[in-house]
Amino acid sequence: MPQIPEKIHELTVGQLSARSGAAVSALHFYESKGLISSRRTTGNQRRYHRDALRRVAFVRAAQRVGIPLATIREALAELPEERTPTRADWARLSEAWRSELDERIKQLSRLRDHLTDCIGCGCLSLDNCVLSNPDDVFGERRTGSRLMVEQGAAPRPAPERRRESEDSR
Repeated sequence: MPQIPEKIHELTVGQLSARSGAAVSALHFYESKGLISSRRTTGNQRRYHRDALRRVAFVRAAQRVGIPLATIREALAELPEERTPTRADWARLSEAWRSELDERIKQLSRLRDHLTDCIGCGCLSLDNCVLSNPDDVFGERRTGSRLMVEQGAAPRPAPERRRESEDSR
């Protein structure tokens, strides 16, 4: 990993990419979504403040646990622009996501615990399956598959395909 001297306060996109492990295209995407920011030089090159390294690390860690980019952007908007965020700043932001992550862990644990039964059974019954119908939510509303066409509604016919020879006429 290339070292950047302390006296350099701004990074090129290539330096930020090398230090953060994020592809240049990902950094451009993050910038387009308002997750990081840069200034432009007179030659129209991007320059990132050194705190962008921590912001990119935060974005990548949050993405790995499934936090949506819009939520990440809201969190980053609360961070100070004029200084590198502290450990306390990051702790405050991540605490807000704890309950969401706990719920996700609970869902994944349920999936893990029942996956073997469902694969072995293969029914994915809306009456009994804890994966496709947790807490029997669909059973309270109706019977049968949720993918079935509602009673009284006629199925839509598939669109007709035209042969290539007909298109050229």
